[in-house]
Amino acid sequence: MNLPVLETGVILIVDDNPNNLEVLSETLIDTGWETLIAVNGEGAIAQAEYACPNIILLDVMMPGIDGFTTCKRLKSNPTTCNIPIIFMTALSETVDKIKGFNLGAVDYITKPFEQEEVLARVKTHLKIHNLSQQLQTQNQQLKQEIAERLAVEAQLQKLTQELEKRVKERTFQLQQAQVSLVQQEKMSALGELVAGIAHEINNPVNFILGNLNHASEYAQNFIDLFSLYQQYYPHPKVEISQKIDEIDINFLIQDFPQIISSMHKGTKRLAQMIHSLRHFSRRDDSAAKPTDIHEGIESTLSILQYRLKANPERPAIEVIREYENLPLVECFPGPMNQVFMNLLANAIDALEEGLGIANRGLEKGFCKPITPTIWIRTSVQAQGSSVTIEIADNGIGMTEEVKQRLSEPMFTTKPVGKGTGLGLSITRQIIEEKHGGAIWFVSEAGQGTEFWIEIPLTRRESQKHN
Repeated sequence: MNLPVLETGVILIVDDNPNNLEVLSETLIDTGWETLIAVNGEGAIAQAEYACPNIILLDVMMPGIDGFTTCKRLKSNPTTCNIPIIFMTALSETVDKIKGFNLGAVDYITKPFEQEEVLARVKTHLKIHNLSQQLQTQNQQLKQEIAERLAVEAQLQKLTQELEKRVKERTFQLQQAQVSLVQQEKMSALGELVAGIAHEINNPVNFILGNLNHASEYAQNFIDLFSLYQQYYPHPKVEISQKIDEIDINFLIQDFPQIISSMHKGTKRLAQMIHSLRHFSRRDDSAAKPTDIHEGIESTLSILQYRLKANPERPAIEVIREYENLPLVECFPGPMNQVFMNLLANAIDALEEGLGIANRGLEKGFCKPITPTIWIRTSVQAQGSSVTIEIADNGIGMTEEVKQRLSEPMFTTKPVGKGTGLGLSITRQIIEEKHGGAIWFVSEAGQGTEFWIEIPLTRRESQKHN
């Protein structure tokens, strides 16, 4: 009896970090898997007993009971003992990995993890788990065959020996297949990550940009040379005069430099976009470093430029920058860029929703048109120990009920499929826990929203060891 190898299923993600929960949930859901979420060990045990997921991604370092204790309790429970468990942790010592495997885990993912690697490992262990189920079914069939031959003791002994041999061979084959699959999927994921397109795009863009300078110079030389011909040979032959009229040489002389200039501007814009993408997606966040806050904001705005432009539904969103001269701030640039992305994207959403309501009122003559605007202000605190970033909009604002629930993880006012409710929770965690800063806001329904972020110029000692 051959069972189908499952490549989809229910995945239970256990992590007290909202950012990890959001990234893993969205990645797994996009791949077609159903996900469940728990933020501590007790919740994970309850979810596993109730839903019987196909696989569990389990964080080690959590408040309350840690991942090792959670794993031990799951493996001692007959209802959940056969669910494969993959540990996710920053602990990379061999002794920690051995401890996890001794408790019954099937794999170990070291943080920070890559989404492709997680997908590859989940897919691999779902296959392995299904193969194990198939092996168990076949073993049960073999045992039934042995039970039917109990009347002949010699045959029973022979069949038992054959069964044990086959089980050992199958187990060995399964272990070999597991090692091979994990290694193949890991290498495939790493290969895809290494083959990033940013560098590949950057090289030809710089090549074009450099050659456009030469093309502009060569074009000008040809134009200057033709001008000299016109000056010293004002009466060319008939064929040349006809060709001059045919191609409208005066128009070409005026338009060709403009074409070169337009191409130069477009290519420089493309190069700036590549720089913004590479800056925004920085992964060198193992340690805090002096960072230009304005550069992070500008790279985020560059990525969001397509959402700021005018469209058939609304005018362009105006961005007003009120920047002070800021010193470099000791922070993690990647997570800080994520904060800017969350707040600016939310501001754009609020403006678009507000404009939708305003346009309906405008059609009925109830209100006046407004210019959608985002204000970004930066300043250094009077005592000089921190910087403040303010991001404000004149969008729809928030009701009292929304403001009361805004800090709740998983709470969102956006339609299904457009928001996870983790954006502001992650933002708060990055600012307060990762950087030792503070974040607060004011908002009134119909009057817009303003967020304040305060970041210490130098991270506090207690934060440096988190």
